[in-house]
Amino acid sequence: MRIASNKLQDILAFYTSELSSVYDPGELTAVSQQALKHYLGFSPTDIITRKNENLNQSDVLKLYDCCLDLKKNKPLQYILGETFFYGLCFKVNSSVLIPRPETEELVELILNDCKDLNETTLDILDIGTGSGCISISLKKNLPNANVSAVDVSQEALVVAQENSQLNKTPILFSCTDILKPDAEYSLDTYDIIVSNPPYIAKNEAAQMHERVKNNEPLIALFVENNDATIFYKRIIEITHKHLNPGGKLYFELNPLFADEIKTIAQNNNLFSEIKLINDLSGNTRFLKAIKHG
Repeated sequence: MRIASNKLQDILAFYTSELSSVYDPGELTAVSQQALKHYLGFSPTDIITRKNENLNQSDVLKLYDCCLDLKKNKPLQYILGETFFYGLCFKVNSSVLIPRPETEELVELILNDCKDLNETTLDILDIGTGSGCISISLKKNLPNANVSAVDVSQEALVVAQENSQLNKTPILFSCTDILKPDAEYSLDTYDIIVSNPPYIAKNEAAQMHERVKNNEPLIALFVENNDATIFYKRIIEITHKHLNPGGKLYFELNPLFADEIKTIAQNNNLFSEIKLINDLSGNTRFLKAIKHG
């Protein structure tokens, strides 16, 4: 495995020869472009117009090592150490999930509901914050909000705090196992509670890509088959005391359990409105509930 020369066209040919069995053509083009943008600052136009340009050896080695990692099915975001979410840059590593486009839709949903409340001081809680992508994006776009975020993983919180500093969004982070009975003692009351908790049943793992299963934190992905809605039930329970009257609860969902989670919310008799919402792909991906009062 070697690159024919330091020319950009030969590096691209190397990526194609090494990665065509790992990525489909569209994905291969995307990861190649992202790698070249990260390491060289090249735009797609640069890639076309500068294909005969010789690169320095240091950059070639970085691109070579990146390709080898990609061939091992390591996610590009972990290789680069960063990704973009809702227009912001986030550091990521194997302690946190790579933010998904669907979660951007969740942020957009919340911000649309808050568009007339920009000057209002909202109290927001993000449960299971991971990289901090939800809480930081909300704080960036609602600068007057008081945003808190919790996670069970101290390693994830280190990443979230770095991202908070990177994006200049002061947020109160705390390490909390939301499933423990005493977790509520550390919580205040909030106008918005949002969560994208673990929601993939372990028996669904066989259908998932090896790139996800072998690299992303399993604790943030999977729940037991016999209690796949455990986090949703617990968070709804928490809203009894910790969501203000008229406050809103937002979930990202596993479409397989969406109706079940809606029923759980209805049976708690806490909410005046409960709504399931599809993502852009047509999957039932979100729940929004408004508390009585």
